[in-house]
Amino acid sequence: MDIVGYAKWEEFLRSSISKCKRCPLHQSRTNIVPGEGNPRAQLMFVGEGPGADEDRMGRPFVGRAGKRLDLWISEYLNMKRQDVYIANTVKCRPPGNRIPTDEEMAMCFPFLLAQIEFIMPKVIVALGKTAAVAILGVSKATSLKLLRAENPRHQNGYYVVITYHPAAVLRNVSYEGAVREDLMLAKQLLEVG
Repeated sequence: MDIVGYAKWEEFLRSSISKCKRCPLHQSRTNIVPGEGNPRAQLMFVGEGPGADEDRMGRPFVGRAGKRLDLWISEYLNMKRQDVYIANTVKCRPPGNRIPTDEEMAMCFPFLLAQIEFIMPKVIVALGKTAAVAILGVSKATSLKLLRAENPRHQNGYYVVITYHPAAVLRNVSYEGAVREDLMLAKQLLEVG
């Protein structure tokens, strides 16, 4: 894939998302937040949905949680933000930063799937339970602790590593050790042939 091919794909994706009216989230968004990063990334992060800062700027993970994610990428993975690809399960901000509904995630999933299929990462890190449910298609009733216990999962040619969302760690710093463990696992998977 060359840079021109990526630019065309990115513009097509952005245009498709901006025209989307499949769910009510389009009614209250300021900007779409499709995702960003290295189109050849081996590592992809998927979060829940845009927050207020992301909605305002049209970029994923730019608020306090984004700063924490940037720190993890740097400290635990020895990488830079521009080395990875970052996206969310939904591309428009849910009102009040609530968890996206099943319908909203289902309507947006084709966009996330298109990103995964285009980027072809070796490892996807699901940031939080909502992202894990969307990517794996598991029951929302399954706890994050149980989902993490099955790290890593291999499906469709990539590994999925589940960890806590940066916002959860900002609220409960005791999760930081688990995140470090999960990201070390992701790093090991990246290093395997």
